[in-house]
Amino acid sequence: MNREWLRSEIEKYHTPYKEEEKYKGRFLDLLFFDNCFERSLLSGHITASAWVLTSDFNQVALLHHKKLDRWLQPGGHADGDENVKRVALKELQEETGITDVSLIGDSFFDIDIHSIPQRKDVPEHDHYDIRFAFIANKPEQLKKNEESNEVAWIAIDELEQHVGNDTSVLRMKEKTLKL
Repeated sequence: MNREWLRSEIEKYHTPYKEEEKYKGRFLDLLFFDNCFERSLLSGHITASAWVLTSDFNQVALLHHKKLDRWLQPGGHADGDENVKRVALKELQEETGITDVSLIGDSFFDIDIHSIPQRKDVPEHDHYDIRFAFIANKPEQLKKNEESNEVAWIAIDELEQHVGNDTSVLRMKEKTLKL
């Protein structure tokens, strides 16, 4: 997996969600920047995350992010790594302790562009997030790290109580219910 793989996958990605369809062009434009996988591209950069489910698809692993004060799926910056699946797996392991997973499907599960507020000397910018869906083969591996207030298995039917109206997370819930 590299930049060209990602470009190809985004070009052929079909989604019934209008917001994702709009994101495709922005992702493809971003991929022309040499440093799009680096935080040094201050307007926005590629990130990757993991939507991790129990084998029955009834629960998802989420963390309550300290800096953002929100429940989110594990994920983070590519920091130069063009293999976004590897980035998602690295972030998953660092943020939840989960290492034994199986990919659902043969590509990414969802794409999203969301704004990150200004923090210290880093201006507000966009995260162009590539999201992979996984099944946790050993859900008992779940544990919190220092970046989170909490990490937990959240029941899919109770997701709104944790994420409110976060449309991107709720979109992944809808997709999960169709698996």
